[in-house]
Amino acid sequence: MTPEGEAPGKIGSRREYTGRVINLDLDRVRFPNGTVGELEIIRHSGASAVIPFLGDTAGDDPIILLIRQYRYAADGFIYEIPAGRLEPGEPPAECAKRELREETGCTAAKLEHLYTMYTTPGFTDEKIHLFAATGLVRGESHLEADEFVEVVPMAISAALRMIKDGTITDAKTALSILYVAGFYLGR
Repeated sequence: MTPEGEAPGKIGSRREYTGRVINLDLDRVRFPNGTVGELEIIRHSGASAVIPFLGDTAGDDPIILLIRQYRYAADGFIYEIPAGRLEPGEPPAECAKRELREETGCTAAKLEHLYTMYTTPGFTDEKIHLFAATGLVRGESHLEADEFVEVVPMAISAALRMIKDGTITDAKTALSILYVAGFYLGR
């Protein structure tokens, strides 16, 4: 409760922009100290991301599938894990399966939810749901018109080195690889 006894949170909201991927709202907010201000908030439907494992995850240095994808905002190609935006009403696990199939051509015998993260809570409500995919069966990818993707199998140790040396710069990918290396593998 604030000093005045009112709970912090949204007082009101005005939509400033409606887009295909994001919406922009101007929210009137009561802060924890009781003051009131306005914040620009990007509304996003959320996303799912998946770390696909080739073969056994119990080995010394499991192989994952990364994608090397052209990203206009990053001014070139970057390494990522397969990920994509949730469709309206779509469960996160279904989104992860869809993105895995579309971007790598693979389906998974097992999909396990690992972690849910906020991407940048200072200005957006976007959450990404992270999954591990095992028991992969290769197939054909189904890329969207604006997706330019190369599938890159890689040992976890190599991916960790690429995070350390700054080659992997995508935050969801770096956090996801660090998460599986620290908490998922060898448990």
